[in-house]
Amino acid sequence: MANQPSSYPILCASFNQDNSCFAIGTREGFKIFDCNTGRLLYERVAGAFIIVEMLFSSSLLAIVGAGEQPSLSPRRLCLFNTVTGVALEELNFLTSILAVRMNKERLIVILQEKTFIYDINSLKILDTIDTVPNPKGLCAFSPSLDGSYLALPASTTKGSLLVYNVSDLRLHCEIDAHRSPLAVLSLSSGGTYIATASEQGTMIRIHLVSDATKSYSFRRGSYSSNIFSLSFAPAAELPDILLATSSSGSVHVFSLGSPSNQRSSGLLGSIKVPHTINDALDPAQHCILHHAVPAGVRSNTLIRKIEKFDETATPEHVVLRATIPMITYGGYFLEYVYNVNHQNKSSWTLEREFNLLTAETSSLP
Repeated sequence: MANQPSSYPILCASFNQDNSCFAIGTREGFKIFDCNTGRLLYERVAGAFIIVEMLFSSSLLAIVGAGEQPSLSPRRLCLFNTVTGVALEELNFLTSILAVRMNKERLIVILQEKTFIYDINSLKILDTIDTVPNPKGLCAFSPSLDGSYLALPASTTKGSLLVYNVSDLRLHCEIDAHRSPLAVLSLSSGGTYIATASEQGTMIRIHLVSDATKSYSFRRGSYSSNIFSLSFAPAAELPDILLATSSSGSVHVFSLGSPSNQRSSGLLGSIKVPHTINDALDPAQHCILHHAVPAGVRSNTLIRKIEKFDETATPEHVVLRATIPMITYGGYFLEYVYNVNHQNKSSWTLEREFNLLTAETSSLP
């Protein structure tokens, strides 16, 4: 989601489709980092950018200026080649661009009341969707060509959403997820599940996209909070966990299933999870890392990698390990490792932390 220029040194932050790299936009330009090593791969000083989106690990970027320089209009989308340093194409719109999403077939451009779907190779407009007012550019997009779905808000007064199949260019379903307006949407990598949170921020719900049925419902907390990001663990089918970050500075992990093939071990242990749940699940399925980042500082987080072990494979009897990188808009990168042992006990370790604004292409954190 695009952010209006603010006091944050980072104006935008996004991970690429396979979680191997991430990009940030600042008032000076934009940077691309390797998510595995933390190495700065590319930097361009050219003014303020409010959107920087990668197409996997290719040299193609979709960039949008913040409007702080006359040449960097927030109404102009530039498709930029990092190898040649040349703009390949520019698309101009009547209103500000709020979000951009891509896969190997489609380019999605989100405006406040319209969404454009392009063929990414020819840049031919395939469809134009009239939307409810969407000033934050809320959307979710699954990059998989087998389940290429786009989710957009369907109402400004309640938490309903529309899911489009952008391969077939048709409306797939409508989902009524919350009573309050939506704040965050996130699709699993294969487009099988969608997670949502409302502006109230107390409940997080997961729906099966194929038939629009609710599969899980989790209570994040009793008090309202701004949910900054939702992220599924990478998985071909049912992800193991869902991650959420909020304005409280906490990271929440919700279990969606057993992290191992052994029925007696994992996050849920012997707890039976029904297919459809009406409200909050057992607290054993909700783990929290408090003060992961300073309260109030916006962050973008995902689950980069999931590893599963036999409980005898590690001295700590770890059965699930998740690698969780975080980008704070205050200018820092953090990477946590989340472990769960055979007794369903969890632990967190901060593995890496460095300043994104001072990183140089020759440095390796």
